Amino acid sequence: MDPHNRYIKTLLNDCRKNNRSAQKALYQFFYSYCLSICMRYADTQEDAVEIMHDGFMKVFTYIGKFDRKRPFKPWIRKIMINSALDHIKKQNKIKLIDSLDQGLELSAEQHDQHPVSYEDLLEMIRKLPPSYGTVFNLRAIEGYKHKEVAEMLGISVGTSKSNYAKAKQKLRAYLSTYFGVVQ
Repeated sequence: MDPHNRYIKTLLNDCRKNNRSAQKALYQFFYSYCLSICMRYADTQEDAVEIMHDGFMKVFTYIGKFDRKRPFKPWIRKIMINSALDHIKKQNKIKLIDSLDQGLELSAEQHDQHPVSYEDLLEMIRKLPPSYGTVFNLRAIEGYKHKEVAEMLGISVGTSKSNYAKAKQKLRAYLSTYFGVVQ
């Protein structure tokens, strides 16, 4: 076992014993990773930090249920995503609509001329209506299938596909403006 995995395993064992210094070390170790996940779902950095803190509270509460034979990173990722979804649901932001639209297609030529920064892309995703942005994040960035997205959000697969398509359509419009392309 490499030293990195051994360190994480030791921290997890100590966190199971409610060792505060181990909890702090685990928090610090995964801070950037978890915040980057939460930022994709939050309107502001403050909201993302709040979501992340809620997620870490769940991590420390349910650490005893974590299967030690499985990797930790996907488990904490799922908790952060679920915390973000809980946050969105609490704010009553999800209003989902049915219908299919065209997808996002950015040509390689346009991308090479004006690369989009991560921050600019994140800002474009934040401009999406919450229902579109949430489905887009879960599907395009997190890699969940439409069936999984539908189950997580309590919607139909068709609604997931519709919101994903509409998100891509809106992102295409944002990117067209960003690249100065007239539609």
